[in-house]
Amino acid sequence: MKDTQKTAKLTFDDTELDLPILSPSAGPDVIDIRKLYAQGKVFTYDPGFTSTASCDSTITYIDGDVGQLLHRGYPIDQLAEKSHYLEVCYLLLYGELPSAEQLEDFEFRVTNHTMLHEQMQNFFRGFRRDAHPMAIMVGVVGAMSAFYPDSTDIQDPWQREVASIRLIAKMPTIAAWAFKYSIGQPFVYPRNDLDYAANFLRMCFAVPAEDYVVNPILARAMDRIFTLHADHEQNASTSTVRLASSSGANPFACIAAGVACLWGPAHGGANQACLEMLREIGTVDRIPEFIDRAKDKDDPFRLMGFGHRVYKNFDPRAKVMKQSADEVLDLLGVENNPTLQVAKELEKIALEDPYFKEKKLYPNVDFYSGIILDAMGFPTSMFTPIFALARTVGWISQWKEMIADPQLKIGRPRQLYVGAELRDYVDVENR
Repeated sequence: MKDTQKTAKLTFDDTELDLPILSPSAGPDVIDIRKLYAQGKVFTYDPGFTSTASCDSTITYIDGDVGQLLHRGYPIDQLAEKSHYLEVCYLLLYGELPSAEQLEDFEFRVTNHTMLHEQMQNFFRGFRRDAHPMAIMVGVVGAMSAFYPDSTDIQDPWQREVASIRLIAKMPTIAAWAFKYSIGQPFVYPRNDLDYAANFLRMCFAVPAEDYVVNPILARAMDRIFTLHADHEQNASTSTVRLASSSGANPFACIAAGVACLWGPAHGGANQACLEMLREIGTVDRIPEFIDRAKDKDDPFRLMGFGHRVYKNFDPRAKVMKQSADEVLDLLGVENNPTLQVAKELEKIALEDPYFKEKKLYPNVDFYSGIILDAMGFPTSMFTPIFALARTVGWISQWKEMIADPQLKIGRPRQLYVGAELRDYVDVENR
């Protein structure tokens, strides 16, 4: 980011201000309004912060108009095709791709921290048996500060590093145990001889009576899901993590705040909503009915999993995810699964229908990830926990960047007050 020496002139009443314009390394210029209130005694009004940069960052860049997602400058499609999740984790955390030796060391540290404190089993068992896995994850992640108090001092660089590794390593175990608890099965401990994705799948699907041999195609598909969800710039949950961390809260509390925000159906629940829509359609012969409803402006029905708020052309993650979906469905088959049959036919129609092409309503990453997870055997209640697991490294990277920022200030958005004006208290007997 640099000061371009250009300014924007703002005029109102008898006041005229020259506001600096900052130029990023990519993306549109930014008008610096940090001194707007001090100089002009006015605020800006931007619900949802859709036109406001809350920070500067070097981690992730999105160009929604051309369908581009970069992590530290590397295109997401290249990372998803040529790399794997833990290598992308290293890139997000430290800024550069690791050497072979650095990657081996990083993978060793993560793999050997996947165990949870044994007393945390008691914490899981304190939840109702029918508790949603996301409810369990919010509580357990927040409680990590009680079980790992030696990595909560945000002023200590080494403790920040330990907390980062612990969160990345233990989140698959937390998610898998939340799943196991919700279905009444015994917890499965992690194994150090498996890679990150395979280990997670085994913890989810193995049982004491019969081990689970991880299919490499499914492990690769899961690794891609993790990679494609690793970070996505200043979305709602990431902004929540940053806002929580601006107060000086410990890392586990900040990540728990991100998990809670992700739980919202408008954010992390999109792939679940997509699969529920496919089940509502039910059978292939009903697809034309729902296509017609989607085109009807007077019908509130919307096709979930198509288009994206940020990507105005296509979701760059969707192409890679489609490849994984095809591989998984070829492996597991769709003949006896009506939901997956509907998904395949709906995808075909959407890619060919002029209405969808004109409005650029292409299948997005949520459409394909929901199909993959359903085919693997995950219930929809696990879709968002898996998203949270994958996004943890993005949250941590953003948290670490913010903690190190010399411009760090506690977040304090302003408001446009439209309530009652000053009035005097009236005694109860006179009301």
